[in-house]
Amino acid sequence: ATAAPAEIGASAPAAAVNAVKSPMVGTAYLSAEPGAKPFVSPGQQVAAGDTLVIIEAMKVMNPITAPSAGTVREVLVGNGQPVEFDQPLVVLA
Repeated sequence: ATAAPAEIGASAPAAAVNAVKSPMVGTAYLSAEPGAKPFVSPGQQVAAGDTLVIIEAMKVMNPITAPSAGTVREVLVGNGQPVEFDQPLVVLA
């Protein structure tokens, strides 16, 4: 019975364990301004507190930061993409 959840979604359980999730509904931005370098990219090392993405909610820009040091495995959202509460944004290793 322990293996059953892993069989349901191939990569979802692994991503959910180490994923930084959105604390709000809004729009995700991967860089500080249009045309700027993204905050993070896969393979990049991050320190605790580094900005991963920005979520715009009600005209307020909310930085979403790394909870701990690690390596960015995957960025799960696109620039300008609407996101939901608790949606995985970035997977850290």
